[in-house]
Amino acid sequence: MSSAHARLPEASRVVSEGRQRSVAVIGAGITGLAAAHRLCATHPALQVSVLESEPRPGGVLDTVRDGGFLLEQGPDNFITQVPAALDLCRQVGLEAELIEPAAAHRQAFVVRGGRLRKIPAGFVIMAPGRLWPMLATPILSPLGKLRLAWECFVPPGPAAADESLRAFAVRRFGRQTYERLIQPLVGGIYTGDPDKLSLQATLPRFHQLEQEHGSLIRAALRQPRSPAGRDHEGGARYGLFVTPRRGMAQLVEAILARLPPGTVELNCPLTRLDAQPDGGWRLTLAGRADAPRSYDAVLLATPAPVTARLLAPLDHALGADLRAIHHARCATVWLAYRRAQIAHPLDGFGLVVPHVERRRILSASFASIKYPDRAPEGFVLIRVFLGGALQPELAELPPEDLRAIATRELAQLLGIRGEPALVRTSPRPYQMPQYELGHQERVARIRTRVGQLGRLRVAGNAYNGVGIPQCIQSGQRAADDLVAVLAATG
Repeated sequence: MSSAHARLPEASRVVSEGRQRSVAVIGAGITGLAAAHRLCATHPALQVSVLESEPRPGGVLDTVRDGGFLLEQGPDNFITQVPAALDLCRQVGLEAELIEPAAAHRQAFVVRGGRLRKIPAGFVIMAPGRLWPMLATPILSPLGKLRLAWECFVPPGPAAADESLRAFAVRRFGRQTYERLIQPLVGGIYTGDPDKLSLQATLPRFHQLEQEHGSLIRAALRQPRSPAGRDHEGGARYGLFVTPRRGMAQLVEAILARLPPGTVELNCPLTRLDAQPDGGWRLTLAGRADAPRSYDAVLLATPAPVTARLLAPLDHALGADLRAIHHARCATVWLAYRRAQIAHPLDGFGLVVPHVERRRILSASFASIKYPDRAPEGFVLIRVFLGGALQPELAELPPEDLRAIATRELAQLLGIRGEPALVRTSPRPYQMPQYELGHQERVARIRTRVGQLGRLRVAGNAYNGVGIPQCIQSGQRAADDLVAVLAATG
């Protein structure tokens, strides 16, 4: 149990017995909504206001129905290995609506020489859990396979080193395995440049496995056998993922239904944040400078660039650290075809494209193969991703160019004939924070300097995890910390 959780009973007593205290949560994405739900559920005496700059809540979690197709604007599922999201679903009555990916075709493809090749069974990001699929795969040359097998004899790196993801992967497995398997899989998760991404900040589990076992291959082979069929999955452990039956927006709706009426206010962009002599905060909203609002505490669940803009006037060094968290932009195109138009058997959940293939898409998800009721009978819905840190110019292209690229690339890779029945592009590029070298030290500085501001906390995907469970956990921990601070300061 964390120290913040240990103080909750005392905090609740102080808050409820004194005057009504107020907390402003800035941002109604999943982080802000999770924080608001935590505050309202555990401390009903608090007055909680969620201020969102956009005309709708949910942030990147947005599900659109279009002519029988279900289009996820952001993430389409979440992992259950980190329990925060699953626990929240239980709390808001959504657990019975969660579904796993389809049992059939739990595998993915990687492009090799313009053709789709199955990712070796048991290979997850950079953990080869089964030897024979790695030796049999046509993705690697004989020399590439020998170099991969040599990983068992590569000594561990320094325990305290902050190594780039690329440097770690090449050191352990060789350049070919990195370029043909690891880089595209990492690109599908972080849309980033592995030469800059910190292994310690993005995938610390692999650093820990190296230190504990001396070899990732040995570590993978020593793991208990997965449940039936799961060790045959390549690319990800799909059985660990779930999604609401009607899309990720269903989670947003379930949280909103549990908040007191009027908690969330839309179209309320915050332009200025001023500390008050009593330890509280004065908030100035766009278009309402003559009517600032006062709150006892503030939780900023905003993207790092927005958080930097708001906090830089209070602490220049803090603002600089927040601005140093770079973001990669990624555009999305949805394409739907009649199943008969596609020559490929589509016996998988999607494909990733190595940068060395010099193609113009990052990846594609076979959305209606992965989950039911995403497309009408007889149709297939595919979601294509373009841009990222290695091809940033693509995310800035106009919608018609994005549609043309996605259509052409898929036609070549999947053997598609004819025009799509549906083509849609994302209204704006999605921005993914990049955990580059030095990220953990930077976040530690941010936490320290934010703590010095008093009754204010920050939360979101820019700090300790980009997944939905990590965002929920971040918001909940920040909420608990604020309650403890309110209790301590009276």
